[in-house]
Amino acid sequence: MSPAPSSTKPSLRVERQLQRDGHRVLAGMDEVGRGALAGPVTVGVVVIDETCRSAPQGVRDSKLLQPHVREAMVPRIERWALCHAVGHASAAEIDEVGIIAALRLAGTRALAQCGVRPDLVILDGNHDWLTAPEDVGLFAFGHDAPVATPPVTTMVKADLRCSSVAAASVLAKVTRDRIMVDLGAEDGEHAAYGWVGNKGYAAPDHLEALRAHGPSVWHRRSWRLPGTMDDDGPVTGTKLTSVGER
Repeated sequence: MSPAPSSTKPSLRVERQLQRDGHRVLAGMDEVGRGALAGPVTVGVVVIDETCRSAPQGVRDSKLLQPHVREAMVPRIERWALCHAVGHASAAEIDEVGIIAALRLAGTRALAQCGVRPDLVILDGNHDWLTAPEDVGLFAFGHDAPVATPPVTTMVKADLRCSSVAAASVLAKVTRDRIMVDLGAEDGEHAAYGWVGNKGYAAPDHLEALRAHGPSVWHRRSWRLPGTMDDDGPVTGTKLTSVGER
């Protein structure tokens, strides 16, 4: 692939080249919530073929869009795509199998919901977390998601270059944000953690609430959070490095 352009406006240029190379049905895929302390990790998938024309105007990586713009973009993306879906892996599943396997679980769930097997999946980044290791069986994690996946290509900054990946990031971000807002409702039992605003990431109000109240059932307890204990007392958390929303 050619170097990433300086513009942050994605296009279908990469997708069209891949289609000319024989990958007619393409899936753009992106995740959100990987660095959060609470809530699920969420993967969006947007599948397109040659009949899908230019993406809806304004589609960008979800981090570059205001919340109300992302929300308004969702129905337009859904109408544009050949198919689309969002999959999740819960905090408990992240604790059980680790974040990479949980990403794989969420991604395979999204693909299973979509119902169309793409010829190729475009993943943002330089690591293929979707393809299962050879020693993993055909089904895993309650037999609800096939581990076998289509071929995958990774691309650094794919969410800035590829309209399908940018659209998938918007679907994933909007869906996960809605979940965290519902879980953190002001009249609910988890309001103290500030999830309506911080969406489960390591914002100051979230960290202070963890120190004051300890973790909830929605927290990733394997991540050594503030408010948990080890042999030496409260720990500050070696994984509290991602304040940004991804």
